[in-house]
Amino acid sequence: MRGPQLWVHTGVMTPPLQKATSRPRVELLTRDGCGICARTHARLAELAAELGFELSSTDVDAAALAGNPEVRAEFGDRLPVILLDGREHSYWEIDEARLRADLTKHDTFGSPADKRLP
Repeated sequence: MRGPQLWVHTGVMTPPLQKATSRPRVELLTRDGCGICARTHARLAELAAELGFELSSTDVDAAALAGNPEVRAEFGDRLPVILLDGREHSYWEIDEARLRADLTKHDTFGSPADKRLP
């Protein structure tokens, strides 16, 4: 069974309710013109193909323009930021060993929907 589809991010982060059996969601917070963000996205795309998680990205500046300035205020000074199931996982670079370990835990225990960021 496939997990919920991720939404198109035009700036408003509104994750759907998630069941414990769904695939993990990795979201990259980025901004236009961020070279390290582009490299991070490329590596996350490779990992998504290998490990089976859903990958999306949100431009924090677009989020602010769309009425969600909290995302840019919270994360804008340390991009790229990687969220795993809505919770901050790492920033500036991928902590690949930790991400792999946390994805393994997700497969075992599922994702607690009540611990998502607002």
